[in-house]
Amino acid sequence: MNWNGITVGYALSGSHCTFAEVMPEIKRFVDAGANVVPIVSNTLMTTDTRFGKSEDWQKQLKDITGNELISTIVQAEPLGPSKLLDVLVIAPCTGNTTSRLANAITDSAVLMAAKAQMRNGRPIVLAISTNDGLGLNAANIAKLLVAKHIYFVPFGQDNPVQKPNSLVARMDLVLETCEAALQGQQLQPLLVERYQ
Repeated sequence: MNWNGITVGYALSGSHCTFAEVMPEIKRFVDAGANVVPIVSNTLMTTDTRFGKSEDWQKQLKDITGNELISTIVQAEPLGPSKLLDVLVIAPCTGNTTSRLANAITDSAVLMAAKAQMRNGRPIVLAISTNDGLGLNAANIAKLLVAKHIYFVPFGQDNPVQKPNSLVARMDLVLETCEAALQGQQLQPLLVERYQ
């Protein structure tokens, strides 16, 4: 697929343990010719963890994409009227973000960007990373699986023995899932093995 002239919104929610895994995937879009607009949750903007400092993740996103971060609801709201994004990726998409999206709660830049995409009938690609995907969040995932214009990066259990409810997407399939989504298709197979 030719990514030249395509604008990808790449949103990250607070699964800090997954950030290092998704940075090369963001670069794949840039290397393919896409314009990548980084959209980040408040958690990424304010929280240092054992997986890295907030300011380092912010700098890395700006360096890879060459664009400023969208980090507030006010900054994300114009994405709807401007129809800027051809496709929106939320990767990683936490259980918290999944549940809010499934229940129409718009309280972050990431969720406002998703609302903008839904308004415009354009694809949203979710790469879940949640410890309760087969627990209470299973209902929210199910709601989104049947929602129009929402596609999932293939996912599976990452540690079924120690964390039997945990689901994580194959982050290395984000670009391929977006290619399929732009053609109105769900990349298959949806359920894959993802053991550590």
